[in-house]
Amino acid sequence: MTLRVDERATDVREIDRFEGGVGWIAHPEETIQRASHALAVDDEVWVIDPVDADGLDELLAEFGEVAGVVVTFDRHTRDAATVANRHGVSVYLPSFFENVAEGIDAPITRFGAELDETGFEVHVLQNNRFWQEIALYDPDERTLVVPESVGTAAYFLARGERLGVHPMLRGFPPRDLAGFDPDRVLVGHGEGVFAAASSALRSAIDGSRRRMPALYAKTLRTFLPV
Repeated sequence: MTLRVDERATDVREIDRFEGGVGWIAHPEETIQRASHALAVDDEVWVIDPVDADGLDELLAEFGEVAGVVVTFDRHTRDAATVANRHGVSVYLPSFFENVAEGIDAPITRFGAELDETGFEVHVLQNNRFWQEIALYDPDERTLVVPESVGTAAYFLARGERLGVHPMLRGFPPRDLAGFDPDRVLVGHGEGVFAAASSALRSAIDGSRRRMPALYAKTLRTFLPV
Protein backbone atom coordinates (compact mmCIF):
# COMPACT_ATOMS: atom_id res chain seq x y z
CA MET A 1 0.00 0.00 0.00
CA THR A 2 1.48 3.33 -1.13
CA LEU A 3 -0.42 6.22 0.43
CA ARG A 4 1.41 9.05 -1.36
CA VAL A 5 4.43 9.49 -3.62
CA ASP A 6 6.49 12.69 -3.50
CA GLU A 7 8.82 11.99 -6.43
CA ARG A 8 8.19 13.68 -9.79
CA ALA A 9 5.62 11.68 -11.72
CA THR A 10 6.52 9.85 -14.90
CA ASP A 11 3.85 7.15 -15.16
CA VAL A 12 0.81 9.42 -15.48
CA ARG A 13 -2.70 8.05 -16.05
CA GLU A 14 -5.02 10.28 -18.04
CA ILE A 15 -8.62 10.37 -16.80
CA ASP A 16 -11.87 12.26 -17.32
CA ARG A 17 -11.29 13.48 -20.88
CA PHE A 18 -14.25 15.34 -22.36
CA GLU A 19 -14.73 18.26 -24.73
CA GLY A 20 -14.23 20.79 -21.94
CA GLY A 21 -11.19 19.37 -20.26
CA VAL A 22 -9.14 16.46 -19.02
CA GLY A 23 -7.82 15.03 -15.79
CA TRP A 24 -4.80 13.04 -14.71
CA ILE A 25 -3.56 10.97 -11.81
CA ALA A 26 0.16 11.61 -11.62
CA HIS A 27 0.94 8.61 -9.41
CA PRO A 28 -1.49 5.77 -10.21
CA GLU A 29 0.13 3.61 -7.52
CA GLU A 30 -1.02 5.93 -4.72
CA THR A 31 -3.73 4.76 -2.37
CA ILE A 32 -5.13 8.29 -2.11
CA GLN A 33 -5.32 8.64 -5.93
CA ARG A 34 -4.66 12.40 -6.17
CA ALA A 35 -6.46 13.65 -9.27
CA SER A 36 -5.89 16.96 -11.03
CA HIS A 37 -7.80 18.64 -13.85
CA ALA A 38 -7.52 21.14 -16.67
CA LEU A 39 -10.70 22.94 -17.71
CA ALA A 40 -10.92 24.74 -21.04
CA VAL A 41 -12.80 28.04 -21.25
CA ASP A 42 -12.62 30.16 -24.43
CA ASP A 43 -9.30 28.65 -25.53
CA GLU A 44 -7.78 29.20 -22.10
CA VAL A 45 -6.92 26.50 -19.60
CA TRP A 46 -7.55 26.61 -15.87
CA VAL A 47 -5.48 24.06 -13.99
CA ILE A 48 -7.18 22.68 -10.88
CA ASP A 49 -5.21 21.34 -7.88
CA PRO A 50 -2.31 20.07 -10.00
CA VAL A 51 0.23 17.40 -9.22
CA ASP A 52 3.04 18.07 -11.69
CA ALA A 53 4.27 15.39 -14.06
CA ASP A 54 6.45 14.77 -17.09
CA GLY A 55 4.49 15.66 -20.21
CA LEU A 56 1.93 17.79 -18.40
CA ASP A 57 2.57 20.93 -20.45
CA GLU A 58 1.95 19.03 -23.68
CA LEU A 59 -1.35 17.76 -22.30
CA LEU A 60 -2.43 21.25 -21.24
CA ALA A 61 -1.46 22.69 -24.65
CA GLU A 62 -4.12 20.52 -26.30
CA PHE A 63 -6.75 22.72 -24.67
CA GLY A 64 -5.19 26.18 -24.94
CA GLU A 65 -2.93 28.56 -23.06
CA VAL A 66 -2.81 28.31 -19.28
CA ALA A 67 -4.68 31.25 -17.72
CA GLY A 68 -4.33 30.32 -14.06
CA VAL A 69 -3.84 27.60 -11.49
CA VAL A 70 -6.64 27.12 -8.97
CA VAL A 71 -6.54 25.68 -5.45
CA THR A 72 -9.98 24.52 -4.36
CA PHE A 73 -9.16 22.86 -1.03
CA ASP A 74 -6.85 24.34 1.60
CA ARG A 75 -4.62 21.24 1.63
CA HIS A 76 -4.45 20.90 -2.17
CA THR A 77 -1.63 23.37 -2.80
CA ARG A 78 0.24 20.39 -4.25
CA ASP A 79 2.39 21.67 -7.17
CA ALA A 80 0.30 24.78 -7.82
CA ALA A 81 3.22 27.20 -7.50
CA THR A 82 5.50 25.13 -9.73
CA VAL A 83 2.95 24.92 -12.54
CA ALA A 84 1.92 28.58 -12.21
CA ASN A 85 5.49 29.88 -12.29
CA ARG A 86 6.35 27.74 -15.29
CA HIS A 87 3.47 29.30 -17.23
CA GLY A 88 3.83 32.82 -15.84
CA VAL A 89 0.37 32.93 -14.25
CA SER A 90 -1.11 33.39 -10.79
CA VAL A 91 -2.31 30.84 -8.31
CA TYR A 92 -6.00 31.59 -7.73
CA LEU A 93 -7.34 31.20 -4.19
CA PRO A 94 -10.88 31.61 -2.86
CA SER A 95 -11.23 34.90 -1.03
CA PHE A 96 -11.89 33.26 2.35
CA PHE A 97 -8.97 30.81 2.37
CA GLU A 98 -6.72 31.57 5.33
CA ASN A 99 -3.11 30.49 5.95
CA VAL A 100 -2.80 29.05 2.45
CA ALA A 101 -1.13 31.84 0.47
CA GLU A 102 1.85 31.88 2.84
CA GLY A 103 2.93 28.47 1.62
CA ILE A 104 2.70 29.28 -2.09
CA ASP A 105 5.78 30.80 -3.72
CA ALA A 106 3.95 32.35 -6.68
CA PRO A 107 1.75 35.38 -7.43
CA ILE A 108 -1.67 35.08 -5.78
CA THR A 109 -5.03 36.23 -7.15
CA ARG A 110 -8.16 36.00 -5.01
CA PHE A 111 -11.65 35.27 -6.37
CA GLY A 112 -15.16 35.31 -4.99
CA ALA A 113 -18.47 34.04 -6.36
CA GLU A 114 -17.08 33.27 -9.83
CA LEU A 115 -13.68 32.01 -10.97
CA ASP A 116 -12.42 35.08 -12.83
CA GLU A 117 -14.80 35.40 -15.84
CA THR A 118 -14.96 31.71 -16.67
CA GLY A 119 -18.64 31.17 -15.86
CA PHE A 120 -17.66 28.66 -13.17
CA GLU A 121 -19.71 29.36 -10.05
CA VAL A 122 -17.99 29.09 -6.69
CA HIS A 123 -19.89 27.23 -3.97
CA VAL A 124 -18.49 27.11 -0.44
CA LEU A 125 -18.66 23.58 0.96
CA GLN A 126 -16.64 24.00 4.15
CA ASN A 127 -15.28 27.08 5.90
CA ASN A 128 -13.87 26.39 9.33
CA ARG A 129 -10.46 26.24 10.95
CA PHE A 130 -10.09 22.56 10.09
CA TRP A 131 -11.40 22.48 6.52
CA GLN A 132 -11.79 25.08 3.76
CA GLU A 133 -13.20 23.86 0.46
CA ILE A 134 -15.11 25.08 -2.55
CA ALA A 135 -16.87 23.34 -5.42
CA LEU A 136 -16.77 24.76 -8.94
CA TYR A 137 -19.84 24.43 -11.16
CA ASP A 138 -20.37 25.29 -14.80
CA PRO A 139 -24.16 25.54 -15.18
CA ASP A 140 -23.98 25.60 -18.99
CA GLU A 141 -21.90 22.45 -19.39
CA ARG A 142 -23.11 20.98 -16.06
CA THR A 143 -19.59 20.18 -14.91
CA LEU A 144 -19.15 19.96 -11.14
CA VAL A 145 -15.69 19.88 -9.54
CA VAL A 146 -15.53 18.70 -5.90
CA PRO A 147 -11.97 18.39 -4.59
CA GLU A 148 -12.42 16.58 -1.27
CA SER A 149 -15.96 16.21 0.09
CA VAL A 150 -16.73 13.36 -2.29
CA GLY A 151 -14.47 11.04 -4.24
CA THR A 152 -14.11 7.72 -6.01
CA ALA A 153 -10.85 6.43 -4.55
CA ALA A 154 -11.43 3.12 -2.76
CA TYR A 155 -11.29 4.59 0.75
CA PHE A 156 -14.23 6.89 -0.10
CA LEU A 157 -16.52 4.08 -1.25
CA ALA A 158 -18.83 1.80 0.68
CA ARG A 159 -20.20 -1.27 -1.08
CA GLY A 160 -22.36 -0.37 -4.06
CA GLU A 161 -21.27 3.28 -4.23
CA ARG A 162 -19.88 4.87 -7.39
CA LEU A 163 -19.24 8.14 -5.56
CA GLY A 164 -18.73 8.43 -1.82
CA VAL A 165 -18.54 11.08 0.87
CA HIS A 166 -15.14 11.59 2.51
CA PRO A 167 -14.81 9.32 5.58
CA MET A 168 -14.37 12.31 7.91
CA LEU A 169 -17.61 13.90 6.65
CA ARG A 170 -19.81 10.82 6.63
CA GLY A 171 -21.76 11.87 9.70
CA PHE A 172 -22.41 15.37 8.37
CA PRO A 173 -22.29 15.24 4.57
CA PRO A 174 -22.35 18.49 2.54
CA ARG A 175 -26.04 18.36 1.68
CA ASP A 176 -25.83 21.38 -0.62
CA LEU A 177 -24.21 19.08 -3.17
CA ALA A 178 -27.48 17.16 -3.56
CA GLY A 179 -28.99 20.27 -5.16
CA PHE A 180 -26.75 20.06 -8.25
CA ASP A 181 -27.76 18.27 -11.45
CA PRO A 182 -24.39 17.65 -13.13
CA ASP A 183 -23.61 15.68 -16.26
CA ARG A 184 -20.21 14.93 -14.77
CA VAL A 185 -18.59 15.11 -11.34
CA LEU A 186 -14.82 15.59 -11.24
CA VAL A 187 -13.15 14.80 -7.94
CA GLY A 188 -9.78 15.36 -6.30
CA HIS A 189 -9.26 11.69 -5.44
CA GLY A 190 -10.04 9.15 -8.13
CA GLU A 191 -11.65 9.19 -11.55
CA GLY A 192 -14.70 11.32 -12.23
CA VAL A 193 -18.28 10.13 -12.59
CA PHE A 194 -19.80 10.64 -16.04
CA ALA A 195 -22.65 8.09 -16.18
CA ALA A 196 -25.80 9.12 -14.30
CA ALA A 197 -23.70 11.60 -12.34
CA SER A 198 -26.64 13.35 -10.67
CA SER A 199 -28.07 10.16 -9.24
CA ALA A 200 -24.63 9.03 -8.05
CA LEU A 201 -24.17 12.36 -6.27
CA ARG A 202 -27.59 12.30 -4.60
CA SER A 203 -27.08 8.69 -3.54
CA ALA A 204 -23.71 9.56 -2.02
CA ILE A 205 -25.17 12.37 0.06
CA ASP A 206 -28.46 10.69 1.00
CA GLY A 207 -26.81 7.40 1.98
CA SER A 208 -23.73 8.85 3.66
CA ARG A 209 -24.72 8.20 7.27
CA ARG A 210 -26.49 4.93 6.57
CA ARG A 211 -23.46 3.42 4.88
CA MET A 212 -20.93 4.92 7.29
CA PRO A 213 -20.52 1.78 9.49
CA ALA A 214 -19.94 -0.38 6.43
CA LEU A 215 -17.27 1.98 5.11
CA TYR A 216 -15.48 2.15 8.45
CA ALA A 217 -15.56 -1.64 8.78
CA LYS A 218 -14.11 -1.99 5.27
CA THR A 219 -11.34 0.49 6.11
CA LEU A 220 -10.49 -1.35 9.34
CA ARG A 221 -10.21 -4.66 7.49
CA THR A 222 -7.89 -3.05 4.97
CA PHE A 223 -5.39 -2.11 7.69
CA LEU A 224 -5.59 -5.31 9.71
CA PRO A 225 -2.55 -7.61 9.45
CA VAL A 226 -2.98 -10.70 7.34
